Amino acid sequence: MLESGRLLCVLRYLQEHSDEQHPVTTTQILNHLEKQGLKTDRRTIPKDISLLVELGYDIIPRKSSQNLYFIGERDFELPEIKLLIEAVLSSKFITPKKSEILVDKLRGFASVHQRAEISEDLYVTAVKPLNENIYVTADIIQSAKNQKKKIAFKYFEYRPDKSKEFKHNGFTYHLSPYRLLWNEDKYYILGFSEKHGKIVTFRVDRMHGVKALREDSIPCPSDFDINEFCKRVFEMYDGETVKVELECRNELMKVLVDKFGEDFYTEILNEDWFKAVIDVDISPIFYGWLFQFTGRMKLTAPAEILNEYRKMLFNADKSI
Repeated sequence: MLESGRLLCVLRYLQEHSDEQHPVTTTQILNHLEKQGLKTDRRTIPKDISLLVELGYDIIPRKSSQNLYFIGERDFELPEIKLLIEAVLSSKFITPKKSEILVDKLRGFASVHQRAEISEDLYVTAVKPLNENIYVTADIIQSAKNQKKKIAFKYFEYRPDKSKEFKHNGFTYHLSPYRLLWNEDKYYILGFSEKHGKIVTFRVDRMHGVKALREDSIPCPSDFDINEFCKRVFEMYDGETVKVELECRNELMKVLVDKFGEDFYTEILNEDWFKAVIDVDISPIFYGWLFQFTGRMKLTAPAEILNEYRKMLFNADKSI
């Protein structure tokens, strides 16, 4: 028992205080063990290190006037920790309190020397939500999904004064949950809604009073294509799919590829412009997306979609 406790103490000390730029000495390890009430001698430390290496820990020895040791490969390397911390801090879904907790946990994977470097880089770049119940809600949904049970909840929107208003006078939705989705920094649950009679998505942060039911979920259809569904709903809203022709300036090719992937027809028109033929779901969302590229992207076909777009622009101009 004493040996296993000493091994754990040595390992924790190395994880906390050593890295490639900051190896620790045998004397430092011995001093730490003594502070923990574990007295040993110098000959024991190399044996402990060898045993830890046999157990799979990447501890690198460095020969010098006295032996030096440091943790080599960690569960998360410093660039990975920084990347994950930046993702947490920039997330609009994770509350300030939860962000602080998660960042502190992530910093724990680094040495004390690396943590100082991380602290200098921290900067919050997102407007954070204040609703801590989001995590409880997500946990209830995940548990119900795993147990293949339905969930019930109310759904709310915001009034002009920022107060919450339940949809349909507080109607209780019943949903068979299939998948939690993350899109554009918002959390959604995808599932079969009995009210809608089809598979839909709901924003997790706008669900209220979520509870798991005893009733079994309606199984997800075997031929349901979640990737196609997400592409349709999240990228261009759920409308009629139409093949449209766009004339674009060359610098917008990256915009189309980012939005639609690479599988669409293109044709070079001249040294500055190209034509693209793309399948999109026609909706105000699509027209709004198109409008931001006015002067650099033109909708040219089909004629009925072009006319609808012109009418929308005309009505928008009158409302200004």
